[in-house]
Amino acid sequence: MADAASEKARFLTGSTMRHVVVMTLTGSAGLVFMFLVDVATLFWVSKLGVERYMAALGFAWTIQFFTISTGIGLMIATVALISRAVGQGRIGLARRQASAALVYNMILQVIIAGAVVSSRHEILAFAGAEGETAKDAAQYLLISVPSLPLIALGMIGSAVLRSIGDACRSMFVTMSAGLVAVIVDPVLIFTAGLGFDGAAWGIVMSRFAAALIGLWFVRHTHDMLGQITRDDVQALLRPFAAIAIPAIATQLATPFGNYILTRVFAAYGDGAVAGWAVVSRVAVLAFGGIFSLSGAIGGIIGQNYGAGHLDRVRRTFIDALIFCGIYTAICWATLALFRYRIVGIFGLEDVSGDVMFAFLLIGSSGYMFSGAIFVSNAAFNNLGRPLNSALCNWLRDGVLMLPCTYLLGRWLAAPGVVYGQALAAMIVGGVAVAWAWRFLGRLQPPARE
Repeated sequence: MADAASEKARFLTGSTMRHVVVMTLTGSAGLVFMFLVDVATLFWVSKLGVERYMAALGFAWTIQFFTISTGIGLMIATVALISRAVGQGRIGLARRQASAALVYNMILQVIIAGAVVSSRHEILAFAGAEGETAKDAAQYLLISVPSLPLIALGMIGSAVLRSIGDACRSMFVTMSAGLVAVIVDPVLIFTAGLGFDGAAWGIVMSRFAAALIGLWFVRHTHDMLGQITRDDVQALLRPFAAIAIPAIATQLATPFGNYILTRVFAAYGDGAVAGWAVVSRVAVLAFGGIFSLSGAIGGIIGQNYGAGHLDRVRRTFIDALIFCGIYTAICWATLALFRYRIVGIFGLEDVSGDVMFAFLLIGSSGYMFSGAIFVSNAAFNNLGRPLNSALCNWLRDGVLMLPCTYLLGRWLAAPGVVYGQALAAMIVGGVAVAWAWRFLGRLQPPARE
């Protein structure tokens, strides 16, 4: 048992910067590949020659962002609790927590999927979708949203693998979904003649693949699922909920901010929404390392905190910020250098092209500060202060996003909305880092149960 515990507690020794780089790059590789699929989907859909399809994808993805964010919140709770248990050498508890997390996430996603499908028309209307664009987005949601329980399985599987430091298999879970979609999307859209609906069916098939592979790695490779009873499910619910509920609140802030952005862009027409749909996917593709930071370093922080290595916890925080700064600077320079080619690939013109250029030249710099928020979130979530993460994210997306984007949009039209998003991230990023560093300076070792 001691050997099994030491094998899974991989982050307690060695360079923290190396752990940050390995976990972030492997996590981002899977995430980037998954969102490369979305970019490829936009590319294939653009070949249908109907601009409203791209706008419909923008609206549908905005809604899906809300639904997936609940799963991300449970992923955060899974990583925090399992990595802490592994750091303390309590592998049996970690197995039960993994099984309980699957149960919680499956139940939650079934409920959410039913709610979204039944009210999709009203939700899209509230988001600003109209006419044929709204009908196309509703059809996309009708096909893709019922597969949310599948993505729940894949996400929790990936979280368990991160918790024990298996970066490569965690990466492969998300990459498998992307690989399937890359293969089937053009076949379904063009060869099978499904057109726009083919893009939605491709998402369903990719989620099924991720669920199967994630469960296989967790159960058969690492034996990290244990038998649980109804009493176990009830007993483990409270510690999970203590992290998961604030974490879900934290994650919902981002799609809420994205929803505000979509609403603001909608005032400038379908062209602006289409441009924003491309921007949002290119952003994740380019800054996958930043988006994956919070989840990637959560296991490092959790294991070291569980073992009482507070100096390594603080070092991990600093190393993650350094990585964030270097990574963002390289990506920003690359996007600016190839801006004309990127805009040309998607055939963006007029307002949609203006939105894209604004992001590639200036707006993308804001991800340096978004990354700082993600790093701070990881510290708060894995050290027992998930409400702090929620406050930071809602300050950006719920308080500052609307006035920043609306006012700059009034001044600079659609490109100003892009600049407003970067401004909100800049303000909150500085606040989050200062708050997290002060918290880390007062951190005490965890109490042993």
